[in-house]
Amino acid sequence: MFKKKILSTLLAVGLSASFLVGCTSGGDKGTTSDSDKVNVKLLVTGALGDKGFNDSANAGIKKIEEQFGDKVEVEVVEMGFDQTKFEPSLVDASESDADVIVTGGWDMKEHVENTAETYQDKKYIVYDTDVNYDEYDLQNVYSMTYKQNEAGFLAGVLATLVTTSDMELANEEKVIGFVGARDTSAVINDSLVGYIEGAKFIDKDVKVEVAYIGSFTDTAKAKEITLAQYSNGADVVFTAAGPASAGSVEAAKDAKKYVIGVDSDQAIAYEGKEEQKYIISSALKNIDKSLVDTMDALLNDKLEFNTHSVLGIKEDTVGLAENDIYTSTVSEAIRTKVSEVAKELKEGKIEVSTALGMDEAKLKEIIQSAK
Repeated sequence: MFKKKILSTLLAVGLSASFLVGCTSGGDKGTTSDSDKVNVKLLVTGALGDKGFNDSANAGIKKIEEQFGDKVEVEVVEMGFDQTKFEPSLVDASESDADVIVTGGWDMKEHVENTAETYQDKKYIVYDTDVNYDEYDLQNVYSMTYKQNEAGFLAGVLATLVTTSDMELANEEKVIGFVGARDTSAVINDSLVGYIEGAKFIDKDVKVEVAYIGSFTDTAKAKEITLAQYSNGADVVFTAAGPASAGSVEAAKDAKKYVIGVDSDQAIAYEGKEEQKYIISSALKNIDKSLVDTMDALLNDKLEFNTHSVLGIKEDTVGLAENDIYTSTVSEAIRTKVSEVAKELKEGKIEVSTALGMDEAKLKEIIQSAK
């Protein structure tokens, strides 16, 4: 295993250069023989239209096409929700004329590990999950994850400032909510830990209602849980549940309470609809920006494969959405305070705990203490 790691590292040094040569020569299996353009294929789990995770990745591919259209050609594949089809779809993409295969999420981790070793002439860019470089020969894989705990921290700061304010829909109770997808998801719990710490950073007496849907797609359950939290006194709910988050947004509209979206600026997805005015911000995981930056590095022979990056507020990859709803609904005093905290976070003056690798008992203790 140690020897394999050394070999992978040595091979990675010359990987980007050999990749670009291969893409233009047309001599290797799977490269584009009739074009000098790099063929990029995005594989999304589930489908587009989730107003979050997948749409952010798709937005990144669109920006790549706009920015590097003279150098790349792109294709997007929606793999659907049947997880048994994820690895076959990845193999199909690896057998195709794609030069670079982009995919992401925890449920693609093992599939990438199993497939990338076999197709060493392909390059893989993986977002929102890591891969095991020690156990597998992944010299052709670059992976990146995000500090969603930092975005969650800012969401907690905002929610607590709102619930303790005199904003129109804020009540007198110091109660905010969190609706997560699955309690077994480390990424979701990472957002939660940050959210709780951000809330307590502003007011140690604020209470955080925590509930899980048990799914990333059950919008009806998300709505039901969110409405329950509003009934229990929460006037702001942070929803971190992927596509299911749409149910929380519906609940906010029905209850006429505030909601904080996740992954992408969810207010944009509801433009012209009543729901939009209740989405005061979103905890951003700028997958789109990270994909554009990664492709820029690849095309300029600066992307180091066989490595993993963790991107946070310092890299301008996570944060809060500051759109027209945010600036018109949230008071200037609150926005100023959020900006001050974000600056401290970026400067490293504030450290946020992470649920990644956290003991389950410790996580439960944090959740219990927030009630």
